[in-house]
Amino acid sequence: MNAIEITIISIVLMIGLGYFLKRIDFLSEKDIDPLNKIVMYILMPCMIFSALYSADMSLLPTLGILPFLILTASIGSGVISYIVLKRLHYDDKKIWSVLVTVMIANTAFMGYPVNLGVYGHPGFLRAIFCDLATTCMFLLLSFVLVLKFGGTVKRAFREILLFPPLWAVVLGISFNLLNIPIGPVLDKTVNYLADGAIPLIMISLGLSIELGGLARSKAMVIFTSIVKLGVFPLIALIVVSLLGLTGLQHDVGIIEAAMPSGMLSLLLAITYKLDYELTSDCILINTVISLITLPIIMTLL
Repeated sequence: MNAIEITIISIVLMIGLGYFLKRIDFLSEKDIDPLNKIVMYILMPCMIFSALYSADMSLLPTLGILPFLILTASIGSGVISYIVLKRLHYDDKKIWSVLVTVMIANTAFMGYPVNLGVYGHPGFLRAIFCDLATTCMFLLLSFVLVLKFGGTVKRAFREILLFPPLWAVVLGISFNLLNIPIGPVLDKTVNYLADGAIPLIMISLGLSIELGGLARSKAMVIFTSIVKLGVFPLIALIVVSLLGLTGLQHDVGIIEAAMPSGMLSLLLAITYKLDYELTSDCILINTVISLITLPIIMTLL
């Protein structure tokens, strides 16, 4: 088996483990939130910091194009979706419940383990820069939804300032560029915590799988899956071709664009009182479908 097959099968097995543990009542959907908090606030920041702290910062000018790539695909997919849904006369709440799932990709929870497994740390480093675009899109949508559905700018700024992965990027790059030592004990601790991120992410995804959403929101789930798993990476492919990107820049950029909807979409839907059940259904179903589409796209690269 090649690296792609090994990585995808490993991911499927870990997701399957989470789903199995839910089926035998060892874990339940109530455990998803604490697991995600551990990942988001502790393990993933350690994973990002560790990668950036030891990275070759001479690559920064080259890596800077990757957030632009994902942002372009995200905005393009969002504009197309908005036009289609408006013409179909859906109300604003339902439209934005779908838009957040289309425009926010799972560049971290799914993107990190896939690129790390297939391309090692060079691929993981590029995935981090792709995920910067997702962070920017999350923050941008937060402001848009505040203006659209109510809320306070103060709350939006608070979410930005308390977003741990963003601080991990800032600190990782700063400590690297300034050559600030963290000592062997802290370095080892950070690495131990970083190693726990991927298994917990996958188990959490397995716990969240609920196939009943397809029947409940069939039309929107199908529409979202087509746009997120088809249109989004197609736009990214056009952009990388126009920019002449090659090698890991090309491959990681396309793979990250082909990721399913991110869980941050659900956070936005809940925070701004959108149709969060619809958002959840779209996320979960296109995550399952991506386990089929991702290997196909990766094989074609």
